[in-house]
Amino acid sequence: MTVLIAGAGIAGLTLGLTLHQIGVPFRIYEAVRALKPMGVGINLQPNAVRELHDLGLADDLAEIGVSTQSVGFYSKTGREIWTEPRGTAAGYHWPQYSVHRGQLQMLLHETLRARAGETSVITGHRATGFSGHQLKLDGPNGPASVEGTVIIGADGIHSALREQMYPDEGSPVWGGAILWRGTTRSRPFLGGADMILAGHDRQRIVAYPITNTDPATGDALINWIAELRVDPSQGWRKEDWNRPADLRDFLPAFDDWVFDWLDVPGLIRGAEAVFEYPMVDRDPVARWTEGPVTLMGDAAHPTYPVGSNGASQAIVDARTLGACFAAHDKTPEALQAYEASVRPRTSAVTLANRGSGPDAILQMVEDRCGGVFDRIEDVVPQDELAAHSAKYKRLAGFDVDALNAQPALIGSI
Repeated sequence: MTVLIAGAGIAGLTLGLTLHQIGVPFRIYEAVRALKPMGVGINLQPNAVRELHDLGLADDLAEIGVSTQSVGFYSKTGREIWTEPRGTAAGYHWPQYSVHRGQLQMLLHETLRARAGETSVITGHRATGFSGHQLKLDGPNGPASVEGTVIIGADGIHSALREQMYPDEGSPVWGGAILWRGTTRSRPFLGGADMILAGHDRQRIVAYPITNTDPATGDALINWIAELRVDPSQGWRKEDWNRPADLRDFLPAFDDWVFDWLDVPGLIRGAEAVFEYPMVDRDPVARWTEGPVTLMGDAAHPTYPVGSNGASQAIVDARTLGACFAAHDKTPEALQAYEASVRPRTSAVTLANRGSGPDAILQMVEDRCGGVFDRIEDVVPQDELAAHSAKYKRLAGFDVDALNAQPALIGSI
């Protein structure tokens, strides 16, 4: 019998490719009728890129992504706090990629259909729950169910399978921060393949290119995220998210963020479209697995988009689960082994990201000097900054020496 997967996002599609690689029958059920390249930019850490390379996607990733060379933290005045190399420039055996989320999803989807057949992904069927070995669905002809050996909930932060396991959990937790996201064609900043974070805990900007520079125009597509922490009592409509944004709600706060290396208000004004999102997560839970059913990706461990870890962890989830199937067959023991391997780390990352994760150095500098300094060493010692960065990499599973030495989860194609 087959593995049934609810959700054709990055987690579910990577699991489908992994199961096809190891010869395990599967079927993915997706709520939307047609997958389209939705979303904006994401970063893939080397631990996730390694897994996609092992799925035979190295050339495809290089074609759709930018190999990120560095990540830099800056104060609200544009002063450099800490910059470090990333990907192969940092000594990893694999790159770090900045990529459009929708393009990555479509690459995974098209590759899966080519390898496993057109019927490997059934669209227009929304998972509504489970009963024993049956996945309950709402399809074009109404309610239905399919039976499989195990069921995997990869159906996102609003997972119906998680809701059945935790009926009293309620809505995702919103801490009062709002993200405005867009993409703008502009000259790339600094070295041209760099990710930057500037500001502090109440206001920040994140930006990085997700296409290589066009030699004809000198421009690249820059993904940016503007974040403000707001007072939820001041009329913010939390029930209506992922909507087109009104620049007047946030642009004035960034009007004077014009650095000699980046014009933040100009970047924001240049976007074709801007969308508004809440910064939400869920509390870690004590278990993901119930009999033949388990959770993965955002259904299991939704976390703040801090540290470029969300999509990367979803990919690692899929490959870890595949390795557990290879070791334990399609059994509850495989699901338990997967959960034991992944859940403790992701729970720790979720809690760390609530404290801003690696971005906490921004607030540290804001608290100590208001973001104004001549020498960062007079504000924060360099060894303190290096230790903070290294601690998060170990926590999230992409410490360079440990990852380079780690055996592959599953052999490469």
